[in-house]
Amino acid sequence: MMHVLVTGAAGFIGYFLSKRLLDEGHTVTGIDNLNDYYDVSLKLDRLKHLESHDSFSFIRMDIADRMAMEKLFGNERFDRVVHLAAQAGVRYSLENPHAYGESNLTGFLHVLEGCRKSTVPHLVYASSSSVYGWNTKIPFSIHDNVDHPVSLYAATKKANELMAHSYAHLFKIPVTGLRFFTVIGPLGRPDMAYFKFTKAIIEGKPIDVYNHGKMKRDFTYIDDIIEGVFRVMNRIPVFENGVPNKAPYKLYNIGNHQPVELGYFIESIEKALSIKAIKNMLPMQPGDVPVTYADITDLEKDVGFRPEVGIDQAVNLFVTWYRKYYTL
Repeated sequence: MMHVLVTGAAGFIGYFLSKRLLDEGHTVTGIDNLNDYYDVSLKLDRLKHLESHDSFSFIRMDIADRMAMEKLFGNERFDRVVHLAAQAGVRYSLENPHAYGESNLTGFLHVLEGCRKSTVPHLVYASSSSVYGWNTKIPFSIHDNVDHPVSLYAATKKANELMAHSYAHLFKIPVTGLRFFTVIGPLGRPDMAYFKFTKAIIEGKPIDVYNHGKMKRDFTYIDDIIEGVFRVMNRIPVFENGVPNKAPYKLYNIGNHQPVELGYFIESIEKALSIKAIKNMLPMQPGDVPVTYADITDLEKDVGFRPEVGIDQAVNLFVTWYRKYYTL
């Protein structure tokens, strides 16, 4: 059994990963700053579920707080660190850029330093499909060039990949990065389109449909994401003879490998709700991209990852949870 540090434990992915680890018998220390980027009550509800486990402990702290992070890694020993805490959101980065520098850059540096000084056996961290920017090669491969991000959020995630690789190379810290593709499911983030669409449709309000519904997204259900993260945690990167980077470092896409057009996605929500949406058709937003599509070949080869939940099932599971949660 392992002692695992999960940053962003009150977040969407952080909650489900922590729950899986606890259910498997591991000990989890979760940290989160519980900021108000979205409804804090949702974060507190996630935490309430986790705190019912004796093997879970929570510390409210900000990863950008250097002294607090040094104290945490000085007092504890972790068998794994899964770094999920970050300032999320593409559009929010256009209005609040400093939040991304503090959390995604400074905060990640503190995580790397903590892992270096306490010799953590394996760091797994969250990157994003956003790093691909306007990549036109489909599907997106981890071997593609990603030097042209179209949002500050994407730029910080690309920076994370470079920072992680340098620490793996310089200090021999085994590190694995995961480029998440649009994650959906119960207890999800209210700032995500599927959450906003469901809420607005139920309330009889119009929804903003960008790029006239022609965008495609590789929507991935939360259970599939957690299965992938869980498998990767136990595959520690090693030095490979003949590999140019000469670092114990791996990078994977983690997605459904089945991109869906936004128009179809909305239809799926309409069917699950049995309500027609009022659509406000709009052009593409700044910082957005027309398609995301994960090539998961490497993840499948290395850890046997295969997504199992299709888009219609994922939407139905979310809508069922939403109606129950918001009618209590």
